[in-house]
Amino acid sequence: MFHFSNYSEVIFLLKHDEIWLQFNYFQSASTVQFYLKKCYQNLGSGESDRKSYYNCYPFMYYLEQAQAYYAQASCSPFSIKPVLLFYGFVHLIKAGLLTVDPYYPSSTSVLAHGVSTRKRKKRNYQFLHDEVKIQKHGLCTHFMEEMFQMEHMEGEKFNMGQLLALVPELDDLFQFIYRKRNIILFNKMDNDWDIPLELAHAYHIGEERLKQFLDDKHRRAIPWKNCGAGKIVIDGSESDLNPPFRYHQFKGLYGINASIEELSNIPDLLIHYLLLYNLSMIARYETEWWFDLIKTAADHTYPFIHTFLEITEIKSPAMILEFLLKKCTG
Repeated sequence: MFHFSNYSEVIFLLKHDEIWLQFNYFQSASTVQFYLKKCYQNLGSGESDRKSYYNCYPFMYYLEQAQAYYAQASCSPFSIKPVLLFYGFVHLIKAGLLTVDPYYPSSTSVLAHGVSTRKRKKRNYQFLHDEVKIQKHGLCTHFMEEMFQMEHMEGEKFNMGQLLALVPELDDLFQFIYRKRNIILFNKMDNDWDIPLELAHAYHIGEERLKQFLDDKHRRAIPWKNCGAGKIVIDGSESDLNPPFRYHQFKGLYGINASIEELSNIPDLLIHYLLLYNLSMIARYETEWWFDLIKTAADHTYPFIHTFLEITEIKSPAMILEFLLKKCTG
């Protein structure tokens, strides 16, 4: 079926339209049924034949509907773009869920968004200071548990500015506006990742302590290379990197937070979901503030929101595609 060694790098090489062409591979009932059957067998499901047959068309329809939303978003006015991108992303996530949860949706409780935000904005509302809160039930909680094995997130709050700082593709904008660098990118050497020594300096720890610290934060053991003093190198041929490492979709490089206090293990999918959720709610229910932002662009908020929407339109489908392709060899 699909055979790739490093999915992040393969998808990085694809243009935006080519990413959607990859999704088209799943628009065949027989192909999808075979694919889902393998996914369910890897889960140890005793109903892989029945559930793959039952879920192949919902899976295809989720992807088709997602593509329709994204296609419409690309040619729609900016004012409604967050709504279209959010619901397109929701459908992509539902397709991803069907690869790990054969019984999705098992109840109506998983159909809600699973996130809440302040319904009425204060007079001096600032988007970068706004927060969203994870709910006990809903799509957000469910995909975090099923796709990333992250539980007990109910009640956690996330700040919009802090979430934006975790998007590596926004780092150039942060540097331009705030003269602040949020992400330290690694150097690519063949298949290896050379971590700049400035990361150890930024964290105020030595090289060996940095390795131990990152091992503790990463979900799997990091394959370090023994390159002698003054070199911190990860064997990129051995493993993909997960949060707290971040992948820059446009530069094809991994990086990590420049501040140890802002280090986070939440997946990029959750970052984009929470930001899109809040922006879609604002576009729908805070019309006056939303159009003031668009029409006046009075402060730094507008370039961050505008640039994020341009990024997520490309990166969100790429992240789901990477997730789906990895299941082919799981």
